[in-house]
Amino acid sequence: MDQSSGPHEGVSDLYAACYRRLVGVVALVADGHAEAEECVQEAFVRLLGRWQHVSRLESPEVWLRTVAFRLVSNRRRKARHAVRALWRHGPAADEPAPSADRMDLIQALRALPVGQRQAVVMHHLLGLSIDETAEALKVAPGTVKSRLSRARSALAGLLREEAMHV
Repeated sequence: MDQSSGPHEGVSDLYAACYRRLVGVVALVADGHAEAEECVQEAFVRLLGRWQHVSRLESPEVWLRTVAFRLVSNRRRKARHAVRALWRHGPAADEPAPSADRMDLIQALRALPVGQRQAVVMHHLLGLSIDETAEALKVAPGTVKSRLSRARSALAGLLREEAMHV
């Protein structure tokens, strides 16, 4: 590798030279081509922070392949641990289905513009004050009041409409 060129240029050259080959090799041990691509891409991301060291190695590609193989192994180990935890703890407790009123409210909230929806959830459902909501949304308190007013009007119509369809 030419160390006189910038670090991004060296990594770009290495990527162009060996990415496909690495994905092909890693895919042989991974659970498919997509996982191999993810692991090789992650190896390249890790390479960026270590380029000064890795560029001096006899074969930076070997370093990348080793990292990608370790990433595949780590993923498998995490998956095994997750399965063991599931067996140990059992399935999640059954949660009751949401009530019809809750579903109507969720549907009505989704019909609101995002800003109004955020204001309603933060102020009415989380119990934040106007000032706390404004600070969280990084808007003026007057903007929160306006959004809440518009949202209340829209929700009144939407929820009244839902009740009429029942």
